[in-house]
Amino acid sequence: MSATPAGKAQSVLVEKAEALLEALEPIEAYWAFPGRIGLFQLRKLLSREDYPAFAHLVSRIVRALVSGSYRRHFIDVAHEDEHDPEKEVIDPVEERAHARPYFEVLFVDNLTTAQEEAQRLALRDMRRADDKFIYEAVTVPSFEDALIAVLFNHNIQSVVIRYDFRFESHNNLKILQRYLNRVSDEVLDDIPEEDYGPELCRVIRKVRPELDTFLITDRSVEEIAGRDLGGCLRVFYNQEDYMELHLNILRGVNARYKTPFFTALKEYSRQPTGVFHAMPISRGKSIIRSNWIRDMGDFYGMNIFLAETSATSGGLDSLLDPHGPIKEAQEAAARAFGSKHTFFATNGTSTCNKIVVQAIVQPGDIVLVDRDCHKSHHYGMVLGGANVVYLDSYPLSEFSMYGAVPLKEIKHRLLELKSAGKLDRVRMLLLTNCTFDGIVYNVERVMEECLAIKPDLVFLWDEAWFAFARFGPTYRQRTAMHTAAILRERYRSPEYRKAWMKHKKKIEGLDDAALLTTRLMPDPDQVRVRAYATQSTHKTLTSLRQGSMIHVHDQDFRGQVEQAFHEAYMTHTSTSPNYQIIASLDVGRRQVELEGFEMVQKQVEAAMAMRKAITSHPLLSKYFRVLRVGDMIPEVYRESGIQSYWDPEHGWNDIWDAWAQDEFTLDATRVTIAVGAAGLDGDTFKNSVLMDKFGIQINKTSRNTVLFMTNIGTTRSSVAYLIEVLVEIAQDLESEREDSSPMERRAFERRVKNLTEDLPPLPDFSRFHDAFRSADGSDTPEGDLRKAYFLAYDEGKCDYFPIEDGSMEKAMDAGRELVSTSFIIPYPPGFPILVPGQVISKEILHFMRALDVKEIHGYRPDLGLRVFSEAALKELEKDR
Repeated sequence: MSATPAGKAQSVLVEKAEALLEALEPIEAYWAFPGRIGLFQLRKLLSREDYPAFAHLVSRIVRALVSGSYRRHFIDVAHEDEHDPEKEVIDPVEERAHARPYFEVLFVDNLTTAQEEAQRLALRDMRRADDKFIYEAVTVPSFEDALIAVLFNHNIQSVVIRYDFRFESHNNLKILQRYLNRVSDEVLDDIPEEDYGPELCRVIRKVRPELDTFLITDRSVEEIAGRDLGGCLRVFYNQEDYMELHLNILRGVNARYKTPFFTALKEYSRQPTGVFHAMPISRGKSIIRSNWIRDMGDFYGMNIFLAETSATSGGLDSLLDPHGPIKEAQEAAARAFGSKHTFFATNGTSTCNKIVVQAIVQPGDIVLVDRDCHKSHHYGMVLGGANVVYLDSYPLSEFSMYGAVPLKEIKHRLLELKSAGKLDRVRMLLLTNCTFDGIVYNVERVMEECLAIKPDLVFLWDEAWFAFARFGPTYRQRTAMHTAAILRERYRSPEYRKAWMKHKKKIEGLDDAALLTTRLMPDPDQVRVRAYATQSTHKTLTSLRQGSMIHVHDQDFRGQVEQAFHEAYMTHTSTSPNYQIIASLDVGRRQVELEGFEMVQKQVEAAMAMRKAITSHPLLSKYFRVLRVGDMIPEVYRESGIQSYWDPEHGWNDIWDAWAQDEFTLDATRVTIAVGAAGLDGDTFKNSVLMDKFGIQINKTSRNTVLFMTNIGTTRSSVAYLIEVLVEIAQDLESEREDSSPMERRAFERRVKNLTEDLPPLPDFSRFHDAFRSADGSDTPEGDLRKAYFLAYDEGKCDYFPIEDGSMEKAMDAGRELVSTSFIIPYPPGFPILVPGQVISKEILHFMRALDVKEIHGYRPDLGLRVFSEAALKELEKDR
């Protein structure tokens, strides 16, 4: 008798369920919930055809995962519970807020199922009511399984490595192997079995440096003393005392959880105090007593005012001279971001940049600067009295934006200065990593090759938009602090010295032209690793506005820079810093040390989902184009050959090779969309469409693009809303075109052509006028920015030219050199197209006229472009 249709349908569903469980089984082994036990129970229920119980357990597991309730309650998936009220799934907001944080501990040990369960129960028995955290154990049997677990399971905070485990995983899923291969180069081919533990510690610290690793060994103290154990937190010998292990696990997590300043601020806010210092708002007194501004207290709540003070007593410490909780908070931040020293700032990265420049640069020093960097760097050059060599980035004229500075350009300028005998004056290289548009340097290669030419060169990496990068393995390799640590270790090794000796013979006798195309290596006996990174914590991590950090890895900081840095810090830091900002920096550091790995992964996933949704939608792709890697980075800088992160033909592309080797890569979390095909310029699309109509906020536009930035707070719902909005805009455009007259269509096509084809080429930096250059007879390009900047204070030495009437071209044709007196910065694109002392070219004028923007800082339409008078320039040239 044939099966009924209902029976066939049921059979199909059972087969699908079995296939899904089979697919999940090798992956679920790396998580504590539902884990192997949960899958075993599901298989058992399915095999005995208890479909109601199977569906019920699936529902419980799904709801627990979605709601996160498994982190707050023990959900027993190993036993059937017919009367489960599912109370663990629905928690009040207050209960969720006060629940103890949950994490998972990875055990690397070759255990039987019974041994694994016994260990899990033994550790659970160690729990005490006053424990600050709760955790569950995950056990894997091999070296490779441990790496897969830490790459995928963001709940893991500690790793316990025993001595009895194999190297290879029995899990042969292709996708897992692809990720595993990313770190396989870090593992030696011939590791003795007794060294698996230390080597695994070492590799885990490279992949996820925030994790605590504990090594349990059966080797004697004499054997293990003095050996490199991979940086494990503690070594246990034949550990069987679960209580001691339990306490060490909690202690390790607590070290990252502690927020010295935030905790001190909370305690201060609870103290009864009498306020007899400045700030009437302190303790909320001026608000509570008011009849007219109580709504401010209602809006913000009283805690923010109870914690407000101008005093440095009560354990709150001084930002200008920290010895207490602020000092501890900065030390914790240094640990988290991999620096030697970290300093907090409460007035943004603009100030951080000026502090570093003033601390390092003395008047007359030569500094190589990315011309398209943030304006704070240019003003920092004025303050420091630097002679500036501006470096040109590669242009993306099609999108009215610049990329980044090619390494060849940097090396060319350094070799040029060396040939002119000025290398001793070269102090610093200043680059933006990553750029606003997401172009990321190969930091390791830039530092290594520049140090080969100038061994003590100081690097200032403006990572204002890149603070999050430390907490993703792919991104971390292109951060300043990580690279500095890698290079320090490399240059100390005997292997590097041998390679350097071969390299030295290879480059002997090469001229500058040949050196430009040769990968250079620094002399290990001369090189000094000196790197600074400034980060806008508030831009990409959790912090109140203007919360920023300066990270330092400078071998000469203590001996040469510390005092000057302190003076610069005192110069630019307020004597009344905002304690709420400092507390938010402290808490933001705690967050990324404990969940940054997870949040950065989700941030990238959200951006990738956005890319795919727009690119694959037929209507959206008609008007909006997601700029690919190949659009933003010319082929010559992409050794990996990658064209895009996702495309309809190939699907997802692996980005690891690109990030490991290419000269430039594209930050996937920034999604730049060309909107010229919609007949809208970037500024109009940003303000009149996205903001005014839909309440969507963005920062950056160019003439025909808009930039959407994801961050650790971006949700999939936010991405979905954006896609809905773009679809609605595209549908409105379609409707307008269908209903438009022939004249209206021609006007639309003209606008599109103007925004996609008739784009002015981006002008390079012209040159400094001779009056602001060295009179030593050399032809090097450095200019005295400070001299030009302050000369412009004298209005009698300045003229004005309108840019629309052609008078400037007439003056140029007559032989006059027109020289800018100030920074001219159009928004967008937001970089200076002219700086003080720069000769104005016809190309720059053409670009200014073609700009369709509302703001050009430094330019007054009522007067014109301000330039130095001929008399003032002649007088300067006489004095040279």
